[in-house]
Amino acid sequence: MAKGDGRFPLALAHTAATLYYLQDATQAEIAERLGTSRATVSRLLQEARDRGLVRIEVLPLPEEDPGDLAERLRDALGLTAVHLTAPTSSAHLAEAVSPVLSRVLAGVGLAEGDVLLVSSGRTVYDIAQRELPTLPRVVVAPMVGGQDEPEPWYQTNEIARRVAVGVGGTPRFLYAPAFPGRALRRSLVADAEFKRFANLWETGRCAVMGVGAPPLQRSSIPGFVPTEQAPLRDSVGDVASRFYDADGREIDYDGSDRLIAIPLEVLRRVPDRIAVAYGTLKVPSVLAGARGGFFNHLVTDPATATALLAAA
Repeated sequence: MAKGDGRFPLALAHTAATLYYLQDATQAEIAERLGTSRATVSRLLQEARDRGLVRIEVLPLPEEDPGDLAERLRDALGLTAVHLTAPTSSAHLAEAVSPVLSRVLAGVGLAEGDVLLVSSGRTVYDIAQRELPTLPRVVVAPMVGGQDEPEPWYQTNEIARRVAVGVGGTPRFLYAPAFPGRALRRSLVADAEFKRFANLWETGRCAVMGVGAPPLQRSSIPGFVPTEQAPLRDSVGDVASRFYDADGREIDYDGSDRLIAIPLEVLRRVPDRIAVAYGTLKVPSVLAGARGGFFNHLVTDPATATALLAAA
């Protein structure tokens, strides 16, 4: 792979740097994508910096008061509250988000028997493995069906189980694929057990969700999402695998009526809807999600909050 002088092809170093710095891929994911080792990826990133493909700046600390920033962003997006983490990086996002999300969850007043809905996605999966507040006998349920993907952050029942263990609650599992065939979907929605589960969506007291980046810019996306279809080219993001445009309107595509996930009109009726989002790539996704009313709480970091405020 390396040239005789020990240097890598410039295009390869550029690819590694793009995945790492712009698409938030981990070194392990890049190694798998490129068919190489993590050590080689580390050398590729170093070479990208050495050869001027990457410029890293250490900026002065922002002078703006974090509380003022949160309030201004809250007002700009029309949310109930914006909750800021400490300044962080994508590699340490879960550590920064966990204590903030715990405070938000503890403050919404969930009681025994209340339903806490959780989405799939890497952010929620990582949070599920961190410290969460004690919410005894709260019912925890996934917002979308299971997905035939190797990545653990698409296994919705496992995410619900992990969150339930973390809060001391009771998990409820959705035994349905996210994207069944039409005949199977008709059978599922007519099933009495599925109807009982879907009632958890209707009675949800709180929801915790990640916000997906524009589908064509993501390094990881469920295989059932038909990214080749023209309608999805207009999508700026998703919550619970339901994609929406820049105005916060849900996007219909061929087969979207088969999706097993909480309907967006049902999600809007959940009293406390907490979105966790990080990174400039998700700025249009968060702005449109707020316009659509999919969440009324936002947990993010100061850098993303500043970018959102500028864009809003």
